[in-house]
Amino acid sequence: MLSADAKRIVEISDALYNASRPIRILRNISWPRQVRDQFFASGAERLPQVSYPQFDPTESLQHTEHARQLARGTGLVERWALRVADVLEHSARMLAGMGTPDFYKYSARLYGTPGEPLADGTSTSLALARQFDELYARVGNFDLGAPPEACHLAWTIADQMREAVNEMFGDDAPEVVLDDDMASNAIAGRRRIRIRRTACFSDNDYDQLIHHEAYIHVATSINAYAQPHLKILRAGHPGTTRTQEGLAVFAEFITGSLDLDRLRRLSDRIIAIQMSLDGADFVELYRYFLQRTDNPEQAFDNARRVVRGGVASGGAPFTKDMVYLDGLLHVHNYLRVMVSAGQEVYLMLLFCGKLDLEDIPALRRFAEMGLIDPPKYLPPWMQDMRFLLTYLSYSSFLNSINLGKMREHYLEMLEMH
Repeated sequence: MLSADAKRIVEISDALYNASRPIRILRNISWPRQVRDQFFASGAERLPQVSYPQFDPTESLQHTEHARQLARGTGLVERWALRVADVLEHSARMLAGMGTPDFYKYSARLYGTPGEPLADGTSTSLALARQFDELYARVGNFDLGAPPEACHLAWTIADQMREAVNEMFGDDAPEVVLDDDMASNAIAGRRRIRIRRTACFSDNDYDQLIHHEAYIHVATSINAYAQPHLKILRAGHPGTTRTQEGLAVFAEFITGSLDLDRLRRLSDRIIAIQMSLDGADFVELYRYFLQRTDNPEQAFDNARRVVRGGVASGGAPFTKDMVYLDGLLHVHNYLRVMVSAGQEVYLMLLFCGKLDLEDIPALRRFAEMGLIDPPKYLPPWMQDMRFLLTYLSYSSFLNSINLGKMREHYLEMLEMH
């Protein structure tokens, strides 16, 4: 039987979850197929004209206010509840501002901007993206030993995905379907994984999709719905995006499926967001991506990711795509610290549902109170953690090495200094 304090936490969670339910970001800001058709019919010269639905934030705001009333105080639980309530309020107001500069104002609060300092206080996502871009340029002529480029069709990837999720999740496995109009190659939820019918996949894309979409996004969704008390863990709201996407990209990395092309795509999106902030319009973004991909449809989709929901004429982008690299840094460092501290419980909490790293202290308290169960499904690299722990331990040691002196030594050795 739950204590009075536990019942209050459940009530707060319910209020926050109810606030999150009308907030469907990607569904509301999606573009209909005819916008793409009209853009190419214009010779890729005219700005897309997009009409967004009207979003009334009233229902979400009422529930966030109820949660705040229940969470009066300054303790750990109250700070967690108020932080999530603020995120949900900003999310609702962002959707209410679709197609206007207000959309960007709240997007920046929720996801950040490319020039904002990261956790170390000095580095930025934009600097990291440019560093990856420069690295790609330096090694672009390397023989990577990869097989010849091939186009694996969506239905082939879908068949492989069905086999993988059935093996992983059994009766809980989501349906895998082909979709005619998506900005991403794949989107995963608890009940359905959608794959863009017209997408062309490389040899490495399948591994990325299975580790990213199925073994992280689907797994954490199913785990959340298996939780007996805290419904807020089901809500994939913008406050959870950085950790969810960072964890998913880390899954690509730790399984060896994250390659330079993928890093370049993630970096290009951050650079394009900054271009939009600096005034670039949709056509300029399209041309930038076209130089990177030489594929008009892919260039259109990449530019659409940057401006959807915001202003196509420039200055007010959707900044969500920043969180992939930013989230990877946060999750990677979190895992290193937890391993060095010997805190396995804090590793497992990551997979209990949709959450932000900042929620972890409160979630630990909830677990101790019996409000959170262990995750039902874990990705393979967490089921067998031997390589993960080895890598993270070594990675922590590398942090103590003076790289500058080692770089100087090897450049002198090779007479490159």
